[in-house]
Amino acid sequence: MMGLLLVDKPAGITSHDVVGMVRRAARTRRVGHAGTLDPFATGLLVVAIGACTRLLPYIVGEPKVYDVVIRFGTETNTDDHTGVVVRESPLPSLARFADAVRSLTGALQQVPPSFSAKHIDGQRAYAVARRGGDVVLPPVSVTVHAWQLLHVAPEVVTARITCAGGTYVRALARDLGRALQSAAHCESLRRIASGGAHIEQAVPFEALRPGSIADGQVALQSPVPALDNVVLQPLDDAGLAALGHGRAIPATVMGARAALMRGDTIVGIAERMGDPLLGDRWQPRVVLLGDAG
Repeated sequence: MMGLLLVDKPAGITSHDVVGMVRRAARTRRVGHAGTLDPFATGLLVVAIGACTRLLPYIVGEPKVYDVVIRFGTETNTDDHTGVVVRESPLPSLARFADAVRSLTGALQQVPPSFSAKHIDGQRAYAVARRGGDVVLPPVSVTVHAWQLLHVAPEVVTARITCAGGTYVRALARDLGRALQSAAHCESLRRIASGGAHIEQAVPFEALRPGSIADGQVALQSPVPALDNVVLQPLDDAGLAALGHGRAIPATVMGARAALMRGDTIVGIAERMGDPLLGDRWQPRVVLLGDAG
């Protein structure tokens, strides 16, 4: 059993809760995910099952696209609606809205939320914050590609934000409020895309029941379309034997990285190496032959 599963995560559960349910549905503990979603957030979670977990570093996860509702007037200690209000402010004027959005587009230095998984002296920031400790996080480099404004009013803004991984959308909500000399927090957040994966392809969380994947009621997707910048190198019997021993394989297609294929099944990931005697060859980096799920 090997493949990707796109799950539509509901609010109120963690990404780890989704992994636990997938483990029971697939009857395997070998499950991982790409790109954590906060418990209050909903939407697309990319889950790898079986040997496919070894392909997670090669799966395209960007850009990420979110639908967000930002409410003005209050800022919370979590930067979302689950937190405690720490500051109130009058509603902003819309006259400066376009300038504020422009200031939060492109390459930015963003201070992560205090309630985040960032580390402080070996501890998660959210653990320190929950104990009432002081959380001072340094800004990190993030990239916001675009804001698509769907609804704008003094009380609330609905937007579709396209950004790079590592960007905290709830921190964007907080910073938008401050840029408008007001206060704001993220009222709702839904991830609708991650790389080439889209929420329309996702399975509802409620469809995951014990054994539903193992019994074929919920189908897995091939990871090949989600792999980052690879060409497809078909293997004959000799190539398959070489892969099984971790040996280099003659390259018959152009590219820097290849998904090694036996028919429609991916059996490895390899990178091109130049050999002055043997010519261009693929050096296996991930071998999936005989890799039980």
